[in-house]
Amino acid sequence: MTRSLAALPKAHLHLHFTGSMRITTLRELAAKHGLRLPASLLADWPPTLRATDERGWFRFQRLYDTARACVQDESDMRRIVREAAEDDAREGSRWLEIQVDPTSYAPFVGGITPAIEIVLDEAASATRDTGTSVAVVVAASRTRHPFDARTLARLAAQYAGDGPGTVVGFGLSNDERRGDTAEFGPAFRIAARAGLASVPHAGELLGPSHVVEALDHLGPDRLGHGVRASEDEALLTRLVQRAVTLEVCPASNVALGVYEEMSQVPLRQLLDSGVNIALGADDPLLFGSRLLAQYESARTDHGLSDDELAELARGSVRGSRAPDDVQAALLADIDTWLAATP
Repeated sequence: MTRSLAALPKAHLHLHFTGSMRITTLRELAAKHGLRLPASLLADWPPTLRATDERGWFRFQRLYDTARACVQDESDMRRIVREAAEDDAREGSRWLEIQVDPTSYAPFVGGITPAIEIVLDEAASATRDTGTSVAVVVAASRTRHPFDARTLARLAAQYAGDGPGTVVGFGLSNDERRGDTAEFGPAFRIAARAGLASVPHAGELLGPSHVVEALDHLGPDRLGHGVRASEDEALLTRLVQRAVTLEVCPASNVALGVYEEMSQVPLRQLLDSGVNIALGADDPLLFGSRLLAQYESARTDHGLSDDELAELARGSVRGSRAPDDVQAALLADIDTWLAATP
């Protein structure tokens, strides 16, 4: 007998808005708006992906853009937030920080301000109804001009808070090989002055040098992915010293071709280094697995004990922007889970 990982209290810190969609929801939204989906989002789902080269990334991004195009009104946006909270609640996630770029949905709802307000309002409502607290990370894209990132950082700052239905962080996503990391520094400084966590992507498609760039220019509290830091022991030490949490998303790493098998994701090495780890699902819509599956992989593919799995859950809580009382309650409940007889 083993303890239920669905019952293990945890936080979820790396989940993208569009990518959080249930595949059934995507198909229903496509039908609602009269849009056609490719076979890889129908009978052949989940799609076969690989993004370690430009062609592979283009295919991944094209599928993502296809899904994003199916979100065309306020009710669609609210549905995505609510279902993300419902899915997380079923998997033991008690604190969710969902990441969104409101630019993508602004044309349908009257601008970036209404877009972020819709997400925040539904995050607060879903929190009340599901028992999973939902906060928001506003994310800029590396494929757009750094001035656009500054605009989003100022928007995020207007809604900064420390509880459900507020913006708690500022991120930078999309293809790590695009853009100059240093040029996004001013946007992150705007966000930092508002008290927002710095949570850029780095170190999945690119290696340790890209993690160093993020450390030098973006002042990260967390790094989206960061697994390639495992290739540089000195860098791991630096991450520990700076108390940077890595949002490790094993299904993403394998689906995008960074590693061939889940067992090759350097989870054990990262844990042994002392780096704080928070497992995340990233884009379940395209990778085919949610948060619980990442914990199950840690148990089956890496042989983590229940004590180690509990420590992973604690890492997700410690790396979150949940208020102190919420963190304390979650940590106590993790201890209770571990103390229970399997």
